Amino acid sequence: MLYQQLKNKNFEIVSVAQDTGGAKAAGPAITAANPSYTVLIDDKHLVTKLYNMVNVPTGVWINEKGRIVRPNEVAFIDDRFRQFTGLDSAPYISALKDWVEKGAGSAYAMSEERLRQKLAAATPEIIQAGAEFGLAEHLYKTGHPAEAIPHFKEAQRLNPKSWNYKRQAWALSDAKKDYGTSFLEEVEKAGGSKLYYTPPDLPSEQKKQNE
Repeated sequence: MLYQQLKNKNFEIVSVAQDTGGAKAAGPAITAANPSYTVLIDDKHLVTKLYNMVNVPTGVWINEKGRIVRPNEVAFIDDRFRQFTGLDSAPYISALKDWVEKGAGSAYAMSEERLRQKLAAATPEIIQAGAEFGLAEHLYKTGHPAEAIPHFKEAQRLNPKSWNYKRQAWALSDAKKDYGTSFLEEVEKAGGSKLYYTPPDLPSEQKKQNE
């Protein structure tokens, strides 16, 4: 396992399960996986809102000084879903190992200038989408699922790139009945499974050799 290979090299994994259902919904899967690293449960989707994460699995690299060196991007550590995603996990794993070994000297650790280009400030629409989603969650948790649906829909309208908002809302209801769609239908509309995940922005071998 990747964590076992790297944990003694000043490397830690903090995994966050984002689920409105909290421990009751996410707990069984975590228990079955029996992870050796830290796993948290975020029932308010705060990580999604703070980092503007739009899909899972998403990884963020943070150095020992608490600074982001790679922003949120798709992060697969094996190929169990490759048939669906069309992504090979090997380049990302190789990049992660390189960063653990070389730190700031790794070609995969972004400069502050590059990070500024990648980390755009949240727009008013994205901020409002988070508020709408939070209100929808509150209504759902307090026994008003029907009233929550318009706010889930508004969150999706304001931040249409957020698959996290879509997937969670659909999981809490009858997606076809309440939203007129389904997860698979929306993936196909987006261009199919191979476009559902944007590949990580990793420098090519040729570019690394020239640096």
